[in-house]
Amino acid sequence: MSIVNPPLRSVRAPNHLVASADHLATSAGVEMFGRGGNAVDAAIATNAAIAVTAPHLCGMGGDLLALVHVDGEVHALNASGRAGSGADPDALRSEGLTEMPFRLDIRSVTVPGCVDGWMALHERFGSLPLTMVLAPAIRLANDGFPASPLLVGSLHLAGDQAQANLSELAAQATSNGRRVRRPGVAAALAGVAGGGRSTFYEGAFGEGLVELGGGLFTEADLATVQADWQTPLSADAFGVTLHTVGPNSQGYLALGAARLASTLDLPADPDDDRWAHLLVEASIAAGRDRPRQLHEGADGLELLDVIDGRVDEIDPERASRRWAPSDDGDTTYLCTAGRSADGREMAVSLIQSNASGFGSHLVEANTGINLHNRGMGFSLEAGHPAEFGPGRRPPHTLLPMAATRDDGSLAAVLGTMGGDAQPQIMLQIAARLFHHRQSPARAIAAGRWALKGPDTGFDTWTSSAGPGVSVEGNAPQEWVEALAARGHRTSGATEWSSGFGHACAIVAGRDGMWSGSSDPRAVVGSCAGG
Repeated sequence: MSIVNPPLRSVRAPNHLVASADHLATSAGVEMFGRGGNAVDAAIATNAAIAVTAPHLCGMGGDLLALVHVDGEVHALNASGRAGSGADPDALRSEGLTEMPFRLDIRSVTVPGCVDGWMALHERFGSLPLTMVLAPAIRLANDGFPASPLLVGSLHLAGDQAQANLSELAAQATSNGRRVRRPGVAAALAGVAGGGRSTFYEGAFGEGLVELGGGLFTEADLATVQADWQTPLSADAFGVTLHTVGPNSQGYLALGAARLASTLDLPADPDDDRWAHLLVEASIAAGRDRPRQLHEGADGLELLDVIDGRVDEIDPERASRRWAPSDDGDTTYLCTAGRSADGREMAVSLIQSNASGFGSHLVEANTGINLHNRGMGFSLEAGHPAEFGPGRRPPHTLLPMAATRDDGSLAAVLGTMGGDAQPQIMLQIAARLFHHRQSPARAIAAGRWALKGPDTGFDTWTSSAGPGVSVEGNAPQEWVEALAARGHRTSGATEWSSGFGHACAIVAGRDGMWSGSSDPRAVVGSCAGG
């Protein structure tokens, strides 16, 4: 879809802001603030709504990671699910597989963590009843919503088997604006609103997942809570402290690359091809051994220290071509910030995903909820620390981000979808926001580059050829040729492509005002407040 002259003016509001990839979801979040709720209430409402309207990005069958900034502290939530008790890597290897199946295979489905993430957020920080928070999403699912251009396009590209599995959606979302109803999702949401997690994981959805798994999942797997609060991973860069969720998230790559970039002589003009070159090099130095290093037991601080030692790998003028691999993702990001009725200030950075598109292209029959394929991140190498196995969390591309100032006050919440490219997109937006002092709208609308593998959007670090540099069509025209002249393997891409993420950001002004923006690449996204 063509996007012409996206707005470069950020949305400003004195009390609260919500930014997401769907205007209907944004409205749900704003409604919570209007009812006296806080940023966590708004974030859950926004996520639940977009879980209904954008099943090509996210949903109750996926995972969730979040950061909450409140009272000068950042809290990290990891609600990424675990493999079922029947996970058997030997069985996959005996079939001749050397990597996890990508789609149409239940073994790439882990227990979805999204609903447990909502429950953990609400229990710790929520202020409104869950029935009120989930009400907008239930209305959308029951009464219907207009199919977005990206939903319609994603269904057309899904393939015959996927369309057959996703028949409820495919039969309704046949053209832009057609009404889509999801009664099974409405019932699942209503169950969670009235009865909590057990109505979902141990109710119709959980029963259907156990049956679909054919021994992969047990009732005990579904009864186990998938969300836990963790210490955030933090690093100083660009004059702020950046925070994300630690491993199994790949968030350390964004922080590590930002720390490297902060030591470099970045050009004053971020449209300079040397600016892009230096950030590409920082990203490659940070991420080149991700397949070896990223697993749920990895120490994020140690990984950052290792990346710090790679500054000499960066040639300020030429591509280093350092690449030593081991033998486009679809997600949704949203952020909320505001002051609740009691004056307490809070902000949320939340990312939620099916992993790739509609995920596994498998659907739980009782609810019609499509299941993610996050288990594709596991390794099938025997003895690898991220080897597929019972109760394990896979390496994860999701990375919410927050930034704070020296006194602990909030500078911004920000994030994007984008699979393997998320750390690179966040590096560029963070550099524009904090180093170059650009507004959220200008930083997000700026053309981007991304490191790409050859096939899936999740093979950047596993391809034997190493990553190429894909340059968005609305980036400076000279980047493709100029980066190639520096030794990078480059390619051009279309303008305003979803392959370069759907980012959102909300910045806390020192004057007490909020300033935010949603990505024009999302087509139907918005940022709104009051």
